[in-house]
This record gives sequence, structure tokens and C-alpha cells, in this order.
Amino acid sequence: MLQFYFNGSPNPTKVALFLEEAGIPFEPKPVDTRKGDQFAPDFVKLNPNAKVPVIVDDGKVVFDSNAILLYLAEKTGKFLPSAAHRGEMLSWLMFVATGVGPYSGQAVHFKHFAPEKIAYAHTRYQYEAMRHYKIIDEHLGKSGGYMVGGAYSIVDMALWGWARMVPFILGDDAWAKLPNLKRLHDEIDARPAAGKAKTLKDRHPFKAEFDDEARRHMFKHLG
Repeated sequence: MLQFYFNGSPNPTKVALFLEEAGIPFEPKPVDTRKGDQFAPDFVKLNPNAKVPVIVDDGKVVFDSNAILLYLAEKTGKFLPSAAHRGEMLSWLMFVATGVGPYSGQAVHFKHFAPEKIAYAHTRYQYEAMRHYKIIDEHLGKSGGYMVGGAYSIVDMALWGWARMVPFILGDDAWAKLPNLKRLHDEIDARPAAGKAKTLKDRHPFKAEFDDEARRHMFKHLG
């Protein structure tokens, strides 16, 4: 059975969405990053970058959430756009991986978790995160409601993982500026598979407190 190493953050949650949508049986393997589980030697052997998600499928290890989505979609033949849209699919999948995710993560860090408030960093990452979401919002307004090929695909799943965090990333008023993304988010969020993906973390005893121990494990650069 496929093993799924996860926590409740955006990147593992979008993989959980695919697993639930595709009906793939899996063994959940919680990795409590606030306790430092990601640095355990056995886990680092799976992902040298010490991050979730990771899957182990018939002995094959795949890490990085968008790589996992692509691997599973190609293996199962599910939620892939047609061959005619492959280039567009790869472009938007990488746009999420290299732009939406990193800028959203940094925007969250400097908005909510940085030990000192740095106005320049906060402004830059808020701007870049919103800029990326606005590009997507404009695209969705022209693309038939989904990211690629007019149908629900792994690109929408990859986007949903982060889009569900938009108010936390950018503030409660952000959705008013992103109506097309909000519509897609709400549609996906209402799917039964999304409900299962979001609540997977609740079935496991993850550390809730963001205390000094959690900061030491989450922000290694602080020493």
C-alpha cells in the first residue's frame, strides 16, 4: 500500500486531495514538524530536504507535492489534461510550484511568524503573493473556469492547496480582489474529497502549540 508522509500544511493537503479523489488506498504517516520529525534520519533518507509530503509507492520514493501530483496522475491516468494541453499543464503546475507556493509561504512567515517585523520583507512578499494570485485570477476568467483544458485537473488541486489559505496569507479582504479564484476554491472545497483531505490531520495527534520547541524545529536559521 502507498505510504503518505504528511502534515496539515498546504502542500501535503493537495496530495491528500488527489489520493481521495482518485480513490487510492494509502497508509498515512504523520510527520509532526513542530516536534522535529522531519529531521529524523529515516525521514531524511526519503527526502534530503526534510519536508513533507513524501510518498513511497511500490518501493519508489517521490517527494515535492507537485512532483507527486504529476507522478500519481500519470500512473493512474486520472485528472490529467489531454495531451494537447500537456505543455500548458506543465507551465501552470510549475507556476504554482515555483511562484505561488514560495511567495505565499514567505508572505505567511513575515506576516505571522517572523520574530522581528521587517516592513520591506512584509511588503515585498505580500505584493508578490498577490501578484501571482492575480495572474491566476485573470487566467481563470478566460479559461472556462479551470486552470487547464476546461476541466478539473491536478493543476487545480495544486492551486487549491494554497488558495484555501488566501485569507491567512493576504488578509480577510483578499478574496474580494480574486473573484475567479474564489469561485474555483469554493467549488473544490465543497467536494467530498476535499473535506477528507482537510480533516486527515485531525485524526492524528499533531502538536498544536507553536512554542519555542516548534520555532527551533521550524526555523532552523534562528539557531
